[in-house]
Amino acid sequence: MSCLFCRIIAGEIPSSKVYEDDEVFAFNDINPQAPLHVLIVRRAAAIAAENGYAERGYRTVFNCNAEAGQTVFHVHLHLLAGRSLGWPPG
Repeated sequence: MSCLFCRIIAGEIPSSKVYEDDEVFAFNDINPQAPLHVLIVRRAAAIAAENGYAERGYRTVFNCNAEAGQTVFHVHLHLLAGRSLGWPPG
């Protein structure tokens, strides 16, 4: 396996796991851009609620391809919360 996320999910690369079940694996980003920055390979709304951010608000981001900032080319979602998130992002 050469995909970074596949290797993390397989346990070949250590991660700070937040959640795992048969369909979802979520772990803390190693370069967080907000107090809560979890990479989710799904389950963003539940993780935001479990961490107390559902009512205050949170952002989910899919970066698609290099020009949008994607560096690992495997579908994954970023969950950011815990600070004011401006618009437009960038």
